[in-house]
Amino acid sequence: MDTAEHRRQLVRLLRLAYSGELAAAYAYAGHWRALRNPEERAQVQKIEREEWEHRATVGEMLAALNEKPQAWREVMMTCVGRTVACACFFIGYFLPMYFAGKLEHANVMEYDGAAVHAAHLGLDRFIPELHHMSATEREHEVFFSQAAVKHPLLPLVKAIFRWDPSEVLAVEAANTGIGT
Repeated sequence: MDTAEHRRQLVRLLRLAYSGELAAAYAYAGHWRALRNPEERAQVQKIEREEWEHRATVGEMLAALNEKPQAWREVMMTCVGRTVACACFFIGYFLPMYFAGKLEHANVMEYDGAAVHAAHLGLDRFIPELHHMSATEREHEVFFSQAAVKHPLLPLVKAIFRWDPSEVLAVEAANTGIGT
């Protein structure tokens, strides 16, 4: 991959992340309000704040590259996030937890990929923050995985959507040496 392609891929990933963080933050604003457990509410509130922080950081990276978010994606992700926020009040506990974990899994890979492209471009100042955001998204993924892993609908949903929170928790346990 040449330099121009690394830059194109980095900008693409940052634009995806910037708008994705918007959708996630809006979704989590509804998600925590729909939860009954005070500890879970507090954790999802914290996750919402972290998504807003990530969005600001990614926006700064785009600006440093003299790039802007895509307006159409911003509108689309606003609609998606607000729709999901409302849906959290109607679809129960499991599906918001499962899909939040699946989303966070994609975010981890997105930030890791962006760090690779930034490294190829010599954008060393981006790399620590991209790794930090990836690690934070991984914490989010683990939280939502723990909430979804024992639900009776998991085998069906996992078969349809091809994401398994028990695999996430197994990797986390192996990495930390702590059982789940």
